[in-house]
This record gives sequence, C-alpha cells and structure tokens, in this order.
Amino acid sequence: MRAEPTILHLDLDAFYAAVEQRDKPSLRGRPVVVGGVGGRGVVATASYEARAYGVRSAMSTREARARCPHAAYLSGRFDAYRAASALVMEQLRRLSPLVEPLSLDEAFVDLAAGDALAGTADVATVTAVAERLKADVHEVTEGLTASVGIGSSKLIAKIASDLRKPDGLVVVAPGTERDLLRPMPITTIPGVGPATAERLRRLGVHTVADAERMAVDELVALLGRAHGEGLYRLVRADDDRPVVAEREAKSISVEDTFDSDVVEQRMVDALVERQATKVVGRLRAAGLAGRTVTVKVRLHDFSTLSRSTTLPAPTDDVRTVVALARTLVHEVDTAGGVRLLGVGISGLADWIQEDLFGALGATGDPGTGSADPAVDAPADGDPAAAPTTEDAADIEAFTVARPWPPGADVHHVDHGDGWVWGAGLGRVTVRFETRRTGPGPVRTFASDDPGLSRGHRAEGGASDPPPASG
Repeated sequence: MRAEPTILHLDLDAFYAAVEQRDKPSLRGRPVVVGGVGGRGVVATASYEARAYGVRSAMSTREARARCPHAAYLSGRFDAYRAASALVMEQLRRLSPLVEPLSLDEAFVDLAAGDALAGTADVATVTAVAERLKADVHEVTEGLTASVGIGSSKLIAKIASDLRKPDGLVVVAPGTERDLLRPMPITTIPGVGPATAERLRRLGVHTVADAERMAVDELVALLGRAHGEGLYRLVRADDDRPVVAEREAKSISVEDTFDSDVVEQRMVDALVERQATKVVGRLRAAGLAGRTVTVKVRLHDFSTLSRSTTLPAPTDDVRTVVALARTLVHEVDTAGGVRLLGVGISGLADWIQEDLFGALGATGDPGTGSADPAVDAPADGDPAAAPTTEDAADIEAFTVARPWPPGADVHHVDHGDGWVWGAGLGRVTVRFETRRTGPGPVRTFASDDPGLSRGHRAEGGASDPPPASG
C-alpha cells in the first residue's frame, strides 16, 4: 500500500460501441450493440442507451435483441478500435513510463514513476492531472470519454474508476480505502465470482465488511490457501501489486461459435486443423513457442469441455500442434454436435526445442530416430478422417466471415465512404456517412456491385473481418 494516491486506472466508456457512435453519426444517441450478430452471438459491448434496456456484455445476442430490438447490431471493426486505443495509450505514456494495458480500453498508470505530479501527490494535484488526461483523451480520439479512478493501489484505483461511469473521476484519499470498500458487495473484490460468492453467501457474507470480520483461517478453510489468504488481504484494502509495463501473454488461442451444430467428425477435424494452424501463425508472429495445447468444445447441450496436453519443451511446429489438437478433440464425444470449438497454446517461451519429435519413436521412447506417427498421420490412424481439399467449401461455410458484416466500412466509387447497414438475399444496404459528415443517405446495391468494396476511411479505421460470433 502506498501513502499517496499515485496509481491511476483508466477505462474507456462502452468503448467499442462509443467508437461506432463516433464514426456513424446516425447512431449517436441510439442504442448500439457490438458483438456476434448471429443467432449464437454474444454481446461484446453495449452503449449506455442499450444498457438502459438491460443489454449487458456477455449476454447472448438473441436475448439482447429481445430486450432491445430497435438497437443497431454491429459485428465490430477492430482496426478502428486498435487505432483509438493507441491514441489513448500514447496519452498515458506521456504521464509515466509505467503503463500496464489490460485490454484495448483500460490500463493502469504509475503516476509516481513519471513527471506529471512534479513531486506533489496530494488529492488536488492528482485530480488536476486526471482532469487534463480526460480532456486530452476526448480531444485526440475526437469524442470518446473515459472514467478514471486514482488510489493508493491497483485494487482501489480499479474500483474507483467504476463508481461514476460514464465520464467519471474519483480520487480515493489515503486512509479512506477500507471505509470505501466495506459497504460494497463482496463481488466487488477481484476473484470473487459467482461460485465464490455463493460459498460466502451460505455463511452470511454479502458485503466486504462481512468478509472483513472473518478470520484468515476461516477463509482458507472455505476457499483454499491462495484464494483465502488473498481475499483476506484484499477486503482490508491490502494490495501492493506493482504496475508492470510489459505484460507477457499467457496464452494464444482461437475459437469459433457456429451458426449450426457441426456433427461430422471429418468437419470437426478440419475445423480444429484450421484453428491450430491459425494459432501457430500468431505464435510465430509473436516470436514465441508453447508447451501446452488445449482444445475447448461446447456441445449441442451447452456443456463445455476442455482437454490439454503438455510437451516436454516449447514448439511452434504446425504439424505437431495440429496433431495434438486433433488427438485431444477425439477424446470428446462430439456425435451430438458441436456449437463452439477452440484451440489454444500456453506455457509460452521465446525459445524452441529443435526437432522435438525427431528423436521419438512410435512408443514415445527416445532414441529410435523415427518420427511420431501422430505428427504425420490422422490422429486415429484412419486416412478417411483426414480433411481433404474436397472439404474446403464446407469448412468455409462454417468459418468464413460474412462478406458484408453489419457496421463494416465500405467505399463506393460514386457515393464515397459509408458503412454496411444490412445485407442479405444478394443485396447490401449502405449508409453513406463518416465521422465528420453528419448523418447520411441510405442506398441499396447488389452484393456483387463492382463499384462497392470494403475499404479504409480517410479518417482512419479500416474494417477487419468480423470476429467470430461468441
């Protein structure tokens, strides 16, 4: 714990939706929902106008549409979000070299490590610094707002940034931290999810103050040593975690939710191979290798299973990862259909064990000099199980993004820049407007109109293919 409020937490308000409202004048002041737009999609971010109808992050898109049918449902433009995030992070790094991004829209800053406070860290000084920061963020992003919390620890700064959203600013004076926490729900404390909260509720623990009255031995007996001791400290505002400028990635993963259940094993194998190949590509792009391969499978009945295996040394070999992922998914009974599939690699390192399987025999014993057959043959030994080029069209049907996802930036040779209002039945409807034009007209074209293309806006922010719905 610090004696002065020098840790700042910034959280951009309804970030994805706010970027869309900024860049699409006709959506300003209207409910906007960003996320998967299909029947099995999940809400990533809802604007405050949509939240008024009960729409929340992680809610299914189906439920969101039922609650707020008149909202604009958009699939996301991650280049635009990354560009806005970079502008904000640049402002934070002007305050201090110690900036710890948590995601595109939030970060911690150690103000004591920079020159912004000029040697003075009282409440008035840090408040003035935060006010200038909020103004600068609003200016450089052309309209986005941020909520800021400042305190003597990460815990307090993060909680403070949530207290007056949107566009809020809360500085917690040293010595008042426990008074702030005591009346709050126990779920306010990081790590207290639904399962932990239910265990505590059964003991009559509903607020931070209730948990503060428990002895450390009671919490350890209930939650285990690490979690119990951690909670004992946090409910007393005891948090000495430093701001870490470089956060190492713990894993790299890819997952897809499908509009219809995948039933055929051949297709499951093909999809796993596609995902594993993509994961290895990201791994190599980051200059990393990994030891643990994990597959995640959500079945037709919504049950979610995972399987993993750990290698003796890190690898970035695509054949190895594909073979292991396919072997793992075969441990799950997918005959009833698969709703979601994912492949991930963890245990990351910046070194690689050369020829990892080159010295392994068929039994896994070293020294035979022959390659592990799982690397080169189908995981179940049946050549028919291996995906062929004939499967390509079917794979694409499950995994390729919509050519005209709602919200995507487009350009027409005659009408200029706009965005996809909607598409289907061989047509695409476009609203021609940009961040700086004001609300624009709507026109409909054939989806194969040669004059229409996905494109960059002059003001910045190209569309990515939409994220997988889920």
